[in-house]
Amino acid sequence: MIDEFAKDNLHGRLRRDRKALLWKLDGLSEYDARRPLTATGTNLLGLVKHVATVEARYFGEVFDRPSPEPLPRWQDHDGIDQWATEDETRDQIIGFYRRTWEHSDATINELPLDAPGHVPWWPEPYPNTNLFAVMVHVLGESIRHAGHADILREGLDGRTGVRAENEQQIDEEARAAYCAKIEQAARSAAPIEA
Repeated sequence: MIDEFAKDNLHGRLRRDRKALLWKLDGLSEYDARRPLTATGTNLLGLVKHVATVEARYFGEVFDRPSPEPLPRWQDHDGIDQWATEDETRDQIIGFYRRTWEHSDATINELPLDAPGHVPWWPEPYPNTNLFAVMVHVLGESIRHAGHADILREGLDGRTGVRAENEQQIDEEARAAYCAKIEQAARSAAPIEA
């Protein structure tokens, strides 16, 4: 009974974070969805592509249920899963992510939490694992990257939140006053050297 509760809870959180990550692309131009927004090149569409690839590997290869999507060998990882090439469309990447959800969900639904899996890219003694550990790991990856997307999107146009239906109109004056208050506290705590 606890296994089904745990599985349903983890799966529900994963579904929520998948939707939140895709929502971060809503209303953005092609350029803003793709352009590097950090010194390391992190970008919103690349985050979606990366998380889709992570899910495809963990809920596919690890349980001998290979993704129906073509994936490069994990040994050949070169970072291409972290950005969209000029030949890849937003719809293609979102479609890949949604098809990966279906494949991942089938794995999660069909296997018990203690189903054995093997993660060849994990070091010894950790490669032999189970569905529970993989679900926790993938959920952690998804939450981490959804958080990155939150920050990137806020930097682009100020939009924040997890769900479109909870989004509130941006009050620029209130936001500026709040940031000024935080800035003042930071300056008071650690005076800026001249």
